[in-house]
Amino acid sequence: MKSLLKTMLLLAATTITGSLRAQTPQTVSGADDRFKADILEVVAHPDDEAFFTPYLAKAIYDMHKRVAVIFSTRGGSGVNHFTRERGPAMANEREIEAREACAKLGITNVWFLDGNDTRSQDPLVSLSNWGHGEKLEKLIGLIRLTRPEIVLTHLPGMFIGENHGDHQATGVLVTEAFDLAADPTVFPSQLAGETLRTYVSNLQPWQPKKIYFGSDANDQKLFEGTGPTYSALDISPSQHKPYWLLALRAATSHRTQSHDELEQLSKMSDEEIEKMMQDPKNQWWSDHETLIFGKSVVGGKPTDDVFAHIDEKPRKDYSEAAVSCGDRSDSAGATNASQLELGGPWHFYKHFYPAHGYCQLPIAKVPEIGIEPGATLAVPLVVHHDTSKPLTITVSVTAPQGWNVADGAGQIALPLEASTSLLVHIDTPKLSADELKKAVPQEVMIRAEAEGKPSGEVKLRVLLRGGAQPQ
Repeated sequence: MKSLLKTMLLLAATTITGSLRAQTPQTVSGADDRFKADILEVVAHPDDEAFFTPYLAKAIYDMHKRVAVIFSTRGGSGVNHFTRERGPAMANEREIEAREACAKLGITNVWFLDGNDTRSQDPLVSLSNWGHGEKLEKLIGLIRLTRPEIVLTHLPGMFIGENHGDHQATGVLVTEAFDLAADPTVFPSQLAGETLRTYVSNLQPWQPKKIYFGSDANDQKLFEGTGPTYSALDISPSQHKPYWLLALRAATSHRTQSHDELEQLSKMSDEEIEKMMQDPKNQWWSDHETLIFGKSVVGGKPTDDVFAHIDEKPRKDYSEAAVSCGDRSDSAGATNASQLELGGPWHFYKHFYPAHGYCQLPIAKVPEIGIEPGATLAVPLVVHHDTSKPLTITVSVTAPQGWNVADGAGQIALPLEASTSLLVHIDTPKLSADELKKAVPQEVMIRAEAEGKPSGEVKLRVLLRGGAQPQ
C-alpha cells in the first residue's frame, strides 16, 4: 500500500512540474548590448581615427552616443619616429597606441581587420594585399555585431593629397559592407541560428542608416556643402574644453608616428596648447569641419544633422544601384567618348560610384595624383576595341618639359579582346627644396590613334610633392 501511494505521489508531482513548465515561457537571449554602437568609425591605420575625433568627442560627451572603432591594418610598414622597432613589432606597438587613444575618449570597443599595411596610392593594390573577400566578411560580421546607425570612414577617391591606398581601400570595403550587411544571402553562415555546432555566429542582418566620409585631399573646398558641418573649436558643455583639444589629447598616444610633436604637447598645459593653436599653421582641425555625405537609407538631405531621421525605418534596399551617374567621363580621364581611358583606380571608381549610388560625391575635374619628385609616373590606360579583327594603335605622350617618357608610347599591337590594359611610364625630374615649395600641378596628355584616326585622349594632373606614397 505504501509503495502504491508513493508511486501515485511521484506521478502527481511530475504532472504538476510539467504543467508549470508549459506555462512558463523560455527566455531566448537577444543581441549583446555591450557592443551596440550608435557610430562605427572604420579607418585604415592607428592614428587615422583622428579624421573624426573632434566630432566623436562631441557625440560621446554631449550627445551621449556609443562609438566603436575598426582599423583595417595595424600600420606596420611605416616609419617609427619614436624607438627602434619596425614592421610587425611596430604594428604591435601601434595597436596599443590606438587602443589607448580611443580609451582617452571613452571608446573601448576596438577591432582590427588584420590587413597588411600597404605602401601604395592604389586602393586595388591594398585590397589585393589584404585579401579583399576575407576582410569584407570580417567587416560585415562586425557590423552585424555592433549594429551601428552611422558609419564614418575614408572617402574612396583619387585626389592630390589623398596619399594612401589603404585609406581608399577602407572606404571601398566599408561601402560594400554598408550595402551588403542587411542581405541574408551574404555570408549566411554568420546568420545561421542555434545549431548543434558552435562554429556559427548566430548574428542577424543589419542595415546602417547613413555613411559619411573624410578625406586628406589638399583642396578641401571640393567638399564644402556636401554634408553636415560642425565646429571643432566649440566648447564641450560637459568637459568645458574645445572638442579639438579633447581630440588632440587622445592623439598624443601615437608616439611612433609623431614623437617630437606629441611629446611636446603631452608636457604642455591645456592653456599653453590653446595659445599655440591660435596660430592657423598649428591647427589640426578647423571651425567648419565637413562630414562628406555618402548616402542614407532614411529620409533627409545630405546637409542634415548626422542623426536626423535616424529613427525612421530603412528603405527596402539601398543596393538598388544607379544605372548611370550621367556624364562624368572626366572621372576616368577621357575627354570624349573614345576607345581610350585612364585605367587603374580611376577606371575602377568610374564603375564603383554608380554601382553604389554615389553619383553626388565630388570628383576632381581632371584626374589628379601627387608623386615624389624623381619618381617614375605610371599612367594606367584601358583601350576598348573590336574583338573581330587585330588592331594596332599608336600612343603618343605630351609631358611637361624635363619629364622623360620611358616606355609605353609608340605602336602597340593589341590582342583580340574587348579591352586591353596598358602602362605608360614617365620619369619625373628631381626638385630642390625651393623648387618643391613652388611646385604646381603639371598636365600629362596621352593620345591614341588607330587606322589613321584619333581614338581618344586622356589627361592627368600631376603634382610633384614630398612625402607621397609610391603608386
